[in-house]
Amino acid sequence: MDQLIELYRKLLLRTDLSFQRSLGSVIRWDHRMIGIMGARGVGKTTLVLQYIKQQYQGRENKALYVSLDHLWFASHSVLDLADDFSKSGGELLVLDEVHKYGNWSQELKNIFDFYPDLKVIFTGSSLLEILNSRADLSRRALVYQMAGMSFREFLQLETGKEFSQLTLDAILENHTQEALSILAEIKPLEYFPSYLRLGYYPFYREFGDLIDQQVRAVVNLILEVELPQLRKFDIAYVSKMKQLLGIIADSVPFIPNVSKLSEKIGINRTTLLTYFHYLAESKLTSNLFSDTQGISLLQKPEKLYLENTNLAYALGRNVNEGNLRETFFLNQLSQAHQVTLPKKGDFWVDQRWLFEVGGKNKSLSGPIESGYFVASDGIEVGNQNKIPLWLFGFLY
Repeated sequence: MDQLIELYRKLLLRTDLSFQRSLGSVIRWDHRMIGIMGARGVGKTTLVLQYIKQQYQGRENKALYVSLDHLWFASHSVLDLADDFSKSGGELLVLDEVHKYGNWSQELKNIFDFYPDLKVIFTGSSLLEILNSRADLSRRALVYQMAGMSFREFLQLETGKEFSQLTLDAILENHTQEALSILAEIKPLEYFPSYLRLGYYPFYREFGDLIDQQVRAVVNLILEVELPQLRKFDIAYVSKMKQLLGIIADSVPFIPNVSKLSEKIGINRTTLLTYFHYLAESKLTSNLFSDTQGISLLQKPEKLYLENTNLAYALGRNVNEGNLRETFFLNQLSQAHQVTLPKKGDFWVDQRWLFEVGGKNKSLSGPIESGYFVASDGIEVGNQNKIPLWLFGFLY
């Protein structure tokens, strides 16, 4: 245990508080058990370490952060750790990467039930089924989903300026004034291409020119480790899935022909459709359907996008500009809204608003109607139903 404490102290010492993700202000940190789920690389570890550094300053011994992929857990259990830590006066136990530990759900349940004075925060892959786990954690844990950085958060990190989060209603009803207010502080289009290129994953500053290599490493870990471990994904198909992701990156966007893909990749139709679902679960793709009601595991998506634009640059060869715009829009809207494929236009949001996405010369394909909008790239300020695309990056 001393080894774990030493590592925790070193990580805490290196934790920077100068920039903090907005999710931190949403989480009810006073709850006894909190789960933070998300794709690899979006900043879960940093978020929990920042919380410890701020809330346990001067009494760091009352908190303990551990990653469950540490070799210490090859011969010790989480329950043993919780017991020892509680007896030594511990108050907060942070368990990172719980998906790396086989019996995580049952032991978390036991900790909650048997150690009422011990608060637990756990993080894990977006693939984890918290509510369907063998132990009933749904009544015990508050679970939050963590996405990569929004364009708004990227601007804060790059400029040091803080901007308020906007609701979709505020953007649709008052986008001109909202845009002008932001333009009084910065020029968003100066930063927008960089965000599309590298700004979704908070680690971009650490890796610099090696960002694409690091994003590909994230993809490899998901395909080669997390999916085989958590979804029994056949590792023999990893190279085919990488090929598929590259095709999606270069498409305008990608409309899957399952029969042709199945033949080309050498996977039967049922398996391929299942893998489409797994890729979306792992936050590598966003699968667009015309209706989200009653979607089954084997339902074919009408369109496939990469989950974020950084993946397109890391995995594609000739990234399509139109695809990037639609990927950005879908990514930012999907965090808090239901997005489906309409009969006309590009996206149908919350079954209320119809959007087309395009460049600065993009206009409505029909007459201006209530609930019908264009999200236009390359413009600073919109007019009537034409809204700057970048402004949708302020939704979270």
